[in-house]
Amino acid sequence: MRLNHPLVPSLPSSTTRPPSTPPTPVVYREVVEQPGEQTERLWRLVLIDDDDHSYEYVIEMLGAVFSYSREKAFALACIVDSDGRVTLMTGEHDVCEAKQGQVHAYGADPRIPRCKGSMTAIIEEADTPFA
Repeated sequence: MRLNHPLVPSLPSSTTRPPSTPPTPVVYREVVEQPGEQTERLWRLVLIDDDDHSYEYVIEMLGAVFSYSREKAFALACIVDSDGRVTLMTGEHDVCEAKQGQVHAYGADPRIPRCKGSMTAIIEEADTPFA
C-alpha cells in the first residue's frame, strides 16, 4: 500500500529501485521549544470602518499597501463594511506597525468631499478575541 498524503514522503517503490540499492531512510525531526525560550507573539492589524471612505478607496488602498488582488480587497471591504472591522494581516508587531503607518499615510478619499484623511487601523494581540 502506498500512502498519498502531503505529510507522508513519497518513497520509490521496490520496482523502481535497483535490487542492490537499500531504501533511503527518512528522517523526521521534531521541533521542541526549550524551557524559558520565548516565541515572538503575533499581532493583527485591524482596519476600522467609517462612513468617509468608498469601497473603491478601500480596494485601491489594500492593493497598494498589501498587494492584495482586487477580489481579495473587495472581500475585505465587504467585511469591514458589514462587521465594522476586518483583520488585514497577522504578524510580528514591527511589521504590523509598518503596515499601519502605510494605511494611515494613504490619504483621504478624493471621491468623498467630506473625507479629511486616511482610514484607521489598530494593532491588537492576535490571541485576544475581538471586542
